Amino acid sequence: MIPSVHWRTSSYSNSGGANCVEVGPLTDLPTRIAVRDSKDREGPTFLTSPAEWSGFITGIKSGGFDH
Repeated sequence: MIPSVHWRTSSYSNSGGANCVEVGPLTDLPTRIAVRDSKDREGPTFLTSPAEWSGFITGIKSGGFDH
């Protein structure tokens, strides 16, 4: 677990808790964004750069990951 993250849950998350992630910037390392499964908060945390995260979000919004 990374203690210096201000976690935020997606506004698209429902109260059922399915398919939810939490993201947040690292206060001690602002060049990284932390991502974790909201159902397993003690589990692994993925770290990415703000540019990579922005590209991922852009891909989602443009339908780049639709099946």
